[in-house]
Amino acid sequence: MTTGTGQQHPIGLYLKIWALLFVLSTLSYGVDYFHFQGLLRWTLIVVFMLLKAGLIVAVFMHLAWERLALICAILLPPLCLLVLVGLMASEAGHTHLTRLLFFR
Repeated sequence: MTTGTGQQHPIGLYLKIWALLFVLSTLSYGVDYFHFQGLLRWTLIVVFMLLKAGLIVAVFMHLAWERLALICAILLPPLCLLVLVGLMASEAGHTHLTRLLFFR
């Protein structure tokens, strides 16, 4: 019988990340509590959401300790999709403004 030896991380690291996630969640709820409105509200919510997701993926899913090739294989496709969605949203806005201008 062989026993598998894995990489051990200190429990303090997990507790610090858990506390940071708690702080980010509190800030996220604070956005609603202080009644932020408009673009500021949605920007803060998305930033806090992405920070929390990044911490979870990096530390609890052990992506921070993986090889660069694996990190790129996991992170680059969603990043490319986000860029394409941004380009499509920009084109949609241009098309909408053009239609309003010429079909009115």
